[in-house]
Amino acid sequence: MEVGVGIHIIADFYGVDSELIATTERMYPIIEGAVEYGRLTKISSDYYQFRPKGASGIVLLAESHLSFHTWPEYGLVTLDIYTCGDPKTADDAFAYLVDKLRPTSISTRKIVRGDMIEEAGENQIEEAALH
Repeated sequence: MEVGVGIHIIADFYGVDSELIATTERMYPIIEGAVEYGRLTKISSDYYQFRPKGASGIVLLAESHLSFHTWPEYGLVTLDIYTCGDPKTADDAFAYLVDKLRPTSISTRKIVRGDMIEEAGENQIEEAALH
């Protein structure tokens, strides 16, 4: 059985409006909105504006982090959402980003982090019983 300590969503959004993702000024409210919508706890954030266009940012969360990079020339946004605790928070933040960025296609990987915790615990119990 998978227990894990968190959910890690790694996604590439294709076909996103290049003007929407060209600047930190446009991305900031979208990313911060995802944090709020996902009921995540923001500790700090940092955003970087590339020249002539493109943006990157990271939000440090009590639950872990949310980061992004944009390539307006390709209509591409790459996202990383890692949250510990209730997996619904990551899913909700992700759904918010899909709604606001409106990609034409998405490539997503969802990883359970720390999924061997229970297995490791069982092995330790078995080893202790042998001694």
